[in-house]
Amino acid sequence: MTEKWIKVANAADVPEDGTLLVHLGTVPVCLYNLAGRILATHDTCTHGQASLADGFIDGEEIECPLHQGRFHIATGKAVGIPCLEDIRTYTVKVEDGEVLIKD
Repeated sequence: MTEKWIKVANAADVPEDGTLLVHLGTVPVCLYNLAGRILATHDTCTHGQASLADGFIDGEEIECPLHQGRFHIATGKAVGIPCLEDIRTYTVKVEDGEVLIKD
């Protein structure tokens, strides 16, 4: 089976130390630019159904804008109450300025 990579954005569109909401088909995905490293997680908080792209990056964590729960961006681990359920992470690569996610 061949790996399938899908372009979701241009790397230049993901702000430094910021987020960008994109879609992988119909699935909302949040891209993060941590000091030039692009990472991706599912965009919807597992606690309050808020968009993590509207959250706040603190180091390697994203804070949900709704109830201030936190997730470790690289692993998707829930690290702050009230969030207890981890979020999905995606494998990302950047080629020729394009952000690709493995489907």
